[in-house]
Amino acid sequence: MSAPLWFWIAFNAFILLLLLLDLGVLTKRDRPIPVKEALYRSGAFFILAMIFAAGVFAFYGETPEERSRKGFEFLTGYLIEWSLSVDNIFVFVLIFSHFQVPAQVQHRVLFWGIVGALVMRGTLILVGSALINNFQWIMLLFGAFLIFSGYKMLKAVDAEPDLDNNRLLVWMKSKYRVTETYEKDHFFVRRDGVLFMTPLALVLILIETTDLVFALDSIPAIFAITSDPFIVYTANVFAILGLRAMYFALAGVIHRFHYLKYGLSIVLMVVGVKMIGNYIWKANGWGEKFLPVEVALGITAALIGGSIILSLVKTAEEGPMVRAKHAWQGWVPFSGGKKKQGDG
Repeated sequence: MSAPLWFWIAFNAFILLLLLLDLGVLTKRDRPIPVKEALYRSGAFFILAMIFAAGVFAFYGETPEERSRKGFEFLTGYLIEWSLSVDNIFVFVLIFSHFQVPAQVQHRVLFWGIVGALVMRGTLILVGSALINNFQWIMLLFGAFLIFSGYKMLKAVDAEPDLDNNRLLVWMKSKYRVTETYEKDHFFVRRDGVLFMTPLALVLILIETTDLVFALDSIPAIFAITSDPFIVYTANVFAILGLRAMYFALAGVIHRFHYLKYGLSIVLMVVGVKMIGNYIWKANGWGEKFLPVEVALGITAALIGGSIILSLVKTAEEGPMVRAKHAWQGWVPFSGGKKKQGDG
């Protein structure tokens, strides 16, 4: 079963309403979002996702078996996308801290970053669906890419990115006029009739680039769970919608989730193996799925939940200096790692 057109229209109208409500009513300019409010918003987005999941289990499919399968596909895809969204927050903390973005304007950068992420992911889902429908063998490439991405993420867990020499920002500064300081929450300003970018625009570009790179991981990951574009899209949207609120809820304690990165790396590699296995299984007529979606959900939940518990336990044992260092570790697009003392 594929979603009818009115499903897509109704869902996107609802999402547009949420975005307008978030920007125009719930968020006031020049005011950081308090942690308590951010927790309420994160909880509200999670409840919305679970209500939608219940609707999938109840209505999306022609038979009870199909509705159950679609429901588990949504839950598994949502869990994977939500987990990767937490990894996004590590990068956002790195970027905002390094460039000293004022707390009261961070929400505006994140809002437009999320709008850009929704557009990019929607486009990638359409492209991915078309490729899979026309070239089934591309599942092998997607699977290999996910295994490689997981390995790369694992290697970069303890790296400290060199944001001062980020190649993208260095190139932008060489091509365009950029003000020396922030100009409130403006991305562009005019001085003597000349248009200037502000450092906030550079931060937004880096955030959008990060969103695109993470989308290149997350979209193939969820296609390993389901080939239904509607499930892929809705799971992505619900995970992204709560990202901004989750940032303000977790930014101050994100270093406590340091070992979650290891779990995410392993999840990507497991999903890559599942994608390759699915293709081989189906090509040889052994069945539709190499790994049932319920099993995939269990493995993903165990890896993510286990790595969160390990993070909280291990970071509680570490000293404050080590915990603070965790907030500066990770990978940022176009940023090489800082050389350690003693390196040539």
